[in-house]
Amino acid sequence: MAMDYPVDFRCPISMELMQDPVTISTGVTYERKNIEKWFFYYKKKTCPTTMQSINNFEITPNHTLKRLILSWQNEEAARSRDSLKHDELVSLLAAMESTPFKVSSLKNLRAIVELGHDVMDDFIKCGGVDILVQIIAQILVESLDFAAFRACEEALGTLHLWLSLPDHEKIIHFLSMPESMKSFAMILQRGSAEARFHAVAIFRKLTQADYNWDKFVIQDQGFELFRSLLEIVSDDQICSKASGSALELLIDILGTSKRSRLKAVEAGAVCILIELQPDSNPSKCEKMLLLLKLLCECAEGRQAFVEHGLGIAAISKKLLHVSSANTKIAVKILWLICSYHPSERVLEEMLIVGSVNKLLALLYIRNRPSTKEKVVKIFKLHGNFWRQYPCFPCDFKDYLESC
Repeated sequence: MAMDYPVDFRCPISMELMQDPVTISTGVTYERKNIEKWFFYYKKKTCPTTMQSINNFEITPNHTLKRLILSWQNEEAARSRDSLKHDELVSLLAAMESTPFKVSSLKNLRAIVELGHDVMDDFIKCGGVDILVQIIAQILVESLDFAAFRACEEALGTLHLWLSLPDHEKIIHFLSMPESMKSFAMILQRGSAEARFHAVAIFRKLTQADYNWDKFVIQDQGFELFRSLLEIVSDDQICSKASGSALELLIDILGTSKRSRLKAVEAGAVCILIELQPDSNPSKCEKMLLLLKLLCECAEGRQAFVEHGLGIAAISKKLLHVSSANTKIAVKILWLICSYHPSERVLEEMLIVGSVNKLLALLYIRNRPSTKEKVVKIFKLHGNFWRQYPCFPCDFKDYLESC
């Protein structure tokens, strides 16, 4: 191994790598213990390299050279570790294609991949992503096999590591394959809390990469996908992080794919979101209101909303209550209902639960012009109906005509 050391890092006396380099008066650098032995044990009065006579036996630490040697040693150690990691990586990938005990191999693989970006690049070059995708797709064939399902969860956890990297686009193609998508959807239904979170996170990355949800939602897994996501949203105990991510994923899908909204309505999204409103925190409340607004933009969503006994009451409670953003969305929902489903029952319910009074108050409070405009439109459409009730202001007609 000594012959692998750079010449300038070797002591001229021993030809070994210097640990404590020092320089003598002739300007030549040696290992401290070797030059001290030369001067003080052997009583030499010459420079070992140049054979010049020496009168000054002072030695000076060569800090610059020592730093260079340490830096070179660190680089060599890193290269050695990378070589070992590569060999271990290749060995694990080869074993995974044949061993029936994939879970332990996948855990070891995940530990290696977590070591850094360089290992991940090596992993891709060795075909690791393709192998993991095959393992994930295996649950479509062996859906009742517990070992296959656990292997799928571990493989999913390894793929999830890429999502935080800036160049995760390298594996988007593999993740968006039909077999992968169906497997992720199955994990959403039956996976562990961590695996469900990983599946939701991967779906969100696909959405950000402009994945076209129409075919998957409409033709393949739409109903079951929405049922699984709504179950995660409904149950914080599954995983609170997954619950918030599932809401954001639903917004991503329904916001970009209008055809998917019907599937979401069929999966019971409107009812679930209405019933979750009373106990939701401000952050989740706004996301759920936004989802209800998206669903009410289609006829089936509005029908499901008005048929639910708590729909109007739940939305009215958010007016002037949580935030201006929530109020804006709630007004939009009520405007959609009043414009397309203005049945007598709906209008009476709005009066009874306090929607009308809150909408009246909004007209006298500083709001966004678009919000106030929708409130005015609601009263222009149905003010005559509400005027027959004694609680409705008698001079309000004049106010509307001035708007």
